[in-house]
Amino acid sequence: MTPGSNGASTPEDDDPFGYLYADGQANGAQPPSGGYGYPNSVNRVRPVGTRQYGAPQQHQGTQTAAFGQAAPPQQGVYGQPNAHYAAPETFPGGGGGSHTGAQQSGHGGGGRRGPNTKGLLIGAVAVVAAVVIGIAVAMTSSGSDDDKGGDEAGGDPTAGQSQTTEPSASASDGAEEEVELPGVDAKTLRLSPGVTTASDVKGAEADGGVYVTGFNQVGAKVTWTVNGIEKAGSYRLNVRYGIPGVDADATLVINGKASSRPLNMKNFGGTPQGDWEKGWQTTWANVNLTKGTNTIELACNEGNKCDVAFDQFSLSTD
Repeated sequence: MTPGSNGASTPEDDDPFGYLYADGQANGAQPPSGGYGYPNSVNRVRPVGTRQYGAPQQHQGTQTAAFGQAAPPQQGVYGQPNAHYAAPETFPGGGGGSHTGAQQSGHGGGGRRGPNTKGLLIGAVAVVAAVVIGIAVAMTSSGSDDDKGGDEAGGDPTAGQSQTTEPSASASDGAEEEVELPGVDAKTLRLSPGVTTASDVKGAEADGGVYVTGFNQVGAKVTWTVNGIEKAGSYRLNVRYGIPGVDADATLVINGKASSRPLNMKNFGGTPQGDWEKGWQTTWANVNLTKGTNTIELACNEGNKCDVAFDQFSLSTD
């Protein structure tokens, strides 16, 4: 024999396409009929619709054509539904793969499981909750920014820019500023004859410790000329005095008019009698003054108790 010619059904004849060549035709190769290849090939063609997804393997084997025999006729007619076949989209989940996995799982197989819809739902809820929380935090944190005018759409376009504003009115605008009212030491008072100054007794707060003495006589006068009263009205006259532990008083005269009540200079501190040094105290009386210059006079008249020394006079508001 020559190479490549070893008789029928030799390896040279295994080429399923041998019938297409001259050498194959010379060796008896024939086009396929009833099977793939030449006549002695094994026919394993399975008609459409005979296979069931997830069906046991032995059941599928019964539908396989016998060795060397033609395949059994196709079940069902083309274009008509097959009893053993259903489209994958008709199964729950919409896919053939998940249905096959479900059938295989039902028969004890380990096929692929369908999507975890419960897990997807939980994930979606978590995402929505995170978005809601984020929006709430943003709205809360932007509360202070709103006060600044800022970044909100439709807000003041000039917010955040430097602006020139008029000076704000102070709390004192529209109200009278407190004017410092005058005061006087004893040595600057105008004294009547017989009234003098001294500094022997300690405790006087006037400059140099000087005080007025010799007032204990009828007709004695001490006069203070007050300048610069800007507004007429009622003021408080404060008088610092010293007594030897006994009550005293004097007639109060404002701008030449005597007050109906004397200036009371009692022993409010209860100091011992005869002790001038411990007898320094303060009293006050309301006086009506006019705008400009006023005269305030203390006089020792009949009926007054005038054993008293004077330290300082001052005015204040009521």
